[in-house]
Amino acid sequence: MTQTKFKENKMGTMAIPKLLISMSLPMMLSMLVQALYNIVDSIFVAKINEAALTAVSLAYPIQNLMIAIVSGTCVGMNALLSKKLGEKNHEAANITARNGIFLGVMSFLVMAVLGGFGADFFMSTQTNNSQIHLYGTQYLRIVTTLSAGLFLAVTFSRILQSTGKMVHAMIAQAAGAITNIILDPIFIFGMFGLPRMDVVGAAIATIIGQFVEMSLTIIFNIKYNKELNLNMKDFRPNKQIIGNIYKVGIPSSIMMSISSVLVFFMNKILMAFSSTAVAVFGVYFKLQSFAFMPIFGLNNGMIPIIAFNYGARNKKRIMDTMKLSVCIATGCMLTGLILFQIFPGELFGFFDASEHMLEIGIPALRILSIPFIFAGFNIITSSVFQALGNGVYSLIISVTRQLVVILPVAYVFAALFGLTSVWWSFIIAEIVAVVMNIYLFSRIKKEKIDPISVTA
Repeated sequence: MTQTKFKENKMGTMAIPKLLISMSLPMMLSMLVQALYNIVDSIFVAKINEAALTAVSLAYPIQNLMIAIVSGTCVGMNALLSKKLGEKNHEAANITARNGIFLGVMSFLVMAVLGGFGADFFMSTQTNNSQIHLYGTQYLRIVTTLSAGLFLAVTFSRILQSTGKMVHAMIAQAAGAITNIILDPIFIFGMFGLPRMDVVGAAIATIIGQFVEMSLTIIFNIKYNKELNLNMKDFRPNKQIIGNIYKVGIPSSIMMSISSVLVFFMNKILMAFSSTAVAVFGVYFKLQSFAFMPIFGLNNGMIPIIAFNYGARNKKRIMDTMKLSVCIATGCMLTGLILFQIFPGELFGFFDASEHMLEIGIPALRILSIPFIFAGFNIITSSVFQALGNGVYSLIISVTRQLVVILPVAYVFAALFGLTSVWWSFIIAEIVAVVMNIYLFSRIKKEKIDPISVTA
């Protein structure tokens, strides 16, 4: 009982800088490992040929959709879970976690069916190149039908994070990513007596890495997470809890899955120029994760702190957490901006880039990194909306940024000014998002934060 009280009070009493760092740093490091995995995975695939790299880039929207579904659900679960812990309602917290696990399993089953039957059709909407189509279909079928590891790893990892066990979540995620990195060349190129499997090998390595992470997160929850009882015996879905999870989770899932729609249609715009342009865009998404992944790790530490202190009615700690998070996020993004501006050619060199790919890719990276100046503020502010239970605000900004601004502007610029102009649509969209975030935060602050009496 004493241990439970300490864990509850940690997010309400520890100094914000120390708390945010202790909650976020392990996940930021873990996300950096994840970003490294994403890049190394594509580096190995690129060594097969450019068609393989293009195929994996075309498959990205579906992979991102799966991550969006489970991550969004977990945002809703953790916001509710942390709020219940802040209110000292342990039974409600337990029920919330169990329903989160149930939703993870159901989500996997839906995606497995859709992926198994729809992979070929999806690739046919993206390309007429038979080799790219074959690679993409093979890859997608494996990563969707065997995605239980992904859905449950993310779910159990978020449960660990909700109770402050960031180090355990970091260890599990890093172990999965490292497993994937090690197995990639072995399965792709056929080492140690194994047959060469090309993109199939990359997909299998990904699945094994996900199951390693899943296994560790389950073990860590059972062994170390005493704050929650995750026993699923006699479990029955709770409609009210599921509804509350999805109230925040669905807008978050839609917000994250919108990037799948963005990439899908951007790939179609770029394919009109060349498959190399699609590969360049795919490489950009891998590289930019080095700047963005740490911020997503920061979010994982920030959201429970803000949700807990909102439940505990502590205005000062909510605002202090947000301000410090914005400063850290902006620093990360500026670092990424500098690297992309100075070393674009060297970054593409890791992917065996041809002269044509470098010709397209170098100006693309330099232009696409300019919005990094604003991205840190935008990401943190949208996550604050989610932590306070206003995921719809985040959804409005995401829809406007990616669907209302980027795609139409990219389409028009492509038709009028050529390929290089397409990348400028991202700059315009990020500036629009800044204006919207400032306005909507002023509203939520007036509605939810200002009425709270200031506490020490």
